[in-house]
Amino acid sequence: MCYGRCARCLGHSLAWLATLCIVANILLYFPNGETRYASENLLSRFVWFFSGILGGGLLMFVPAFTFIGLDQEDCCGCCGHENCGKRCAMLSSILAALLGIAGSGYCVIVAALGLEEGPRCMDASGQWNYTFANTEGDYLLDSSMWSKCVEPKHIVEWNVSLFSILLALGGIEFILCLIQVINGMLGGVCGYCSSRQQQYDC
Repeated sequence: MCYGRCARCLGHSLAWLATLCIVANILLYFPNGETRYASENLLSRFVWFFSGILGGGLLMFVPAFTFIGLDQEDCCGCCGHENCGKRCAMLSSILAALLGIAGSGYCVIVAALGLEEGPRCMDASGQWNYTFANTEGDYLLDSSMWSKCVEPKHIVEWNVSLFSILLALGGIEFILCLIQVINGMLGGVCGYCSSRQQQYDC
């Protein structure tokens, strides 16, 4: 099995997923394309946790570029043998994968909490509050309740859609990083393979 090629594929996938997480998180700040809700701090508190920008976004570029660059990595002299460099690089990628697991896990947790609590919105009495905070997420299955939010318009659909996207993307990132932990261990212990070279003996 070509562990290096697998890592590069995971890296490219993570880079795209991280970009999508950043975009989804940024969109949360502009319901209906308006900026005043963000400037007046009228958004869900979980929007300000930057789960998609930091956890599932910027932090995820570290393992992504680490995995992509594994083919060029060569820790010369590992274990006293120059040809074991690729194995060292694969084993070291596990640390980057663990960092990615932490970042994606943060993204998933915050997105799940954001979905459960619901958006901050103005109700029929003109008060800004978390209308669905005490529903334990039941509002997600009952769209007839969404009309309780008067302003911003369609804020429930906006929050549910984007937090769900962050939840899904973070979950995929978590799985990919977990795969690289296993891939890195196998590549480090069993040997490294790429399109140009294959090493099995140290």
